[in-house]
Amino acid sequence: MRILHIYKDYHPVLGGIENHIKQLAEAQTAVGHTVTVLVTNPNRQPKQAQINGVNLVRARRLATVASTPLSPSLPLQNRRLPADIVHVHSPYPIGELSQWLLGRKRPYVIGYHSDVVKQQGILRFYRPFLKRVLAGAGRIMVGSNNYVQSSPFLRPLAAKCRIVPYSVDVARFAGARPLIPPADVPTLLFVGQHRYYKGVDDLIRAMPQLQARLLIGGDGPKRTEWENLAQQLGVAHKVQFLGRIADEDLPGFYASGDIFVLPSNSRAESFGLVLQEAMAAARPCVTTELGTGTSWLVQDGITGLVVPPKNPDALATALASLLAHPDKRRQMGLAGQQRAYTEFTVTQMAARIEAIYQEVIGSE
Repeated sequence: MRILHIYKDYHPVLGGIENHIKQLAEAQTAVGHTVTVLVTNPNRQPKQAQINGVNLVRARRLATVASTPLSPSLPLQNRRLPADIVHVHSPYPIGELSQWLLGRKRPYVIGYHSDVVKQQGILRFYRPFLKRVLAGAGRIMVGSNNYVQSSPFLRPLAAKCRIVPYSVDVARFAGARPLIPPADVPTLLFVGQHRYYKGVDDLIRAMPQLQARLLIGGDGPKRTEWENLAQQLGVAHKVQFLGRIADEDLPGFYASGDIFVLPSNSRAESFGLVLQEAMAAARPCVTTELGTGTSWLVQDGITGLVVPPKNPDALATALASLLAHPDKRRQMGLAGQQRAYTEFTVTQMAARIEAIYQEVIGSE
């Protein structure tokens, strides 16, 4: 089968969707499919390349507006590239419109990763087009049923949606050696982009109530603000900002903690891939109820705890209950790891998606 993926970026650009596409494309190549990924070119890299068997085509990028790379040549490249099925990854309006306008003769599916949350001005203009793009897709793939039911775009098209959880390489995260030496108190972990919707400010506000240290991995526009907040609250001695964690060091980072925390405060957190990684590392997770994949991944009371967003006191109470019960933490961590082994492997994800492709192609 000739498979064409369309999105704005691809590895080595770092990001949850970029990593997902890389995992999927390489798994599809490994079982004999011809896989091409069409993206925009961020910094004058070769227009074409082959990485681990995946054909990569980079269209010229003119500019980036509201996190959306503008590329007039991407729609033309889309039209020229041969494919039996096109897999458009959303949100990326240029890719979605290029398929809807120029690629209609080929069946396509949408990998729906998130609603447009922050760019409401663009959404007001783009909303009618997005509805048509979704209506024209053979199937829409979503990470969790929670997201289907809570999305105003997906709920009317629920019959067309198929649930395909993202995957994690469990073996990579299981049994790693700690990257950071232990402290004389338990360790909380967070890793991710330092952006508004991650809710790390709520986690820092919870720290005065907790006998623990907090290791924060990653970087981004909110880092200085969060560092200043830790100083203002008198918990800077408990909170360490580690900066970006190299991909090869991530297993050791998760092994360095006792509890992983994802305190996101917005639907921009559509799934929570870091929760999967923490589960694979046998770490209990504490996260927030957003109506998205976070509370589907973390089974409250089984693999971790789920609390209301934007509520530092509720977050502190949940974390204190786990900090006080090491056996409970261990039990939840193992339950999460077992779930990752049985439900979230790359092979399972690729097989589910291939079945959807066949379903769409067979209905044409």
